[in-house]
Amino acid sequence: MFVKNGTSTLKKVLLSRPEYLQAAPINEIAKKWDLQLDINKMMHEHNLLVEAYLENGVDTEFLPADKVRPNSVFARDFGGCVQEGFILGRFREHLRDKEHVDYKAKMEELGIPVIVECREGLFEGGDFMFLNEHTIALGMFARTNEKGYEEIQQGLTPYGYEVIPVPGKPEYLHLDMCFNLVDDHLAVAYKDGMPQEFLDRLKKMEIDIIPVEESAIFEHGCNLQSIGDHRVLSLQQNLYVNEELTKRGMKVIELPITEILKAGGGPHCMSFPLERI
Repeated sequence: MFVKNGTSTLKKVLLSRPEYLQAAPINEIAKKWDLQLDINKMMHEHNLLVEAYLENGVDTEFLPADKVRPNSVFARDFGGCVQEGFILGRFREHLRDKEHVDYKAKMEELGIPVIVECREGLFEGGDFMFLNEHTIALGMFARTNEKGYEEIQQGLTPYGYEVIPVPGKPEYLHLDMCFNLVDDHLAVAYKDGMPQEFLDRLKKMEIDIIPVEESAIFEHGCNLQSIGDHRVLSLQQNLYVNEELTKRGMKVIELPITEILKAGGGPHCMSFPLERI
């Protein structure tokens, strides 16, 4: 077994350092920020993320940084991992094509098999979200399209997974920017950005939602990383959400990350789970 679901105990994660990350408004999230990036500050922030994982019992694997693929710090995006292996996505932006090649090779090195590959459609891992062990929500915002959904749905069905499409506005980029499951029955979400059918499904599954405003999307307020056992990585400045999570019994591990956010991704975007038990 590789990844059981999205909220069980995280044991191993794949990361890549931001040493070549450059200012490039390739998405609506990045366009909201000043485009001058401080590499030293970003490296320090990423080290804090690594330290948080290690201090909480999560082993870290790394894809070495490469100037040819400056956005590989957002490790989440190349695919998604399930119990049987991983799904290899297909990027919309060609400047990320080298990530596809190198992350695929890294997963092979780690002994994790490709069980589904998106060959014709588009799919990025920021749109991949477990709701439970057998149910996966797949966002269709800016980077995953209908064909990508069809390929993943057809590929995962034989393994017993139900894949639920969740369409949304392109400016929200990925599902994990406006919805995130942080515990078995607890999520953080911008509800007005979610289809009613999806909200109804969450209610049926008894998933409680901490609601946020639309502005939280562009401040990475939903871009949280569950590490299991009622623990979650969040941004230090995410005051309202952190307080609400704490009220609901979650241990919030706050990260003072601000610079990397300007490139369009937070803790969830930077983390590709390899093992959850």
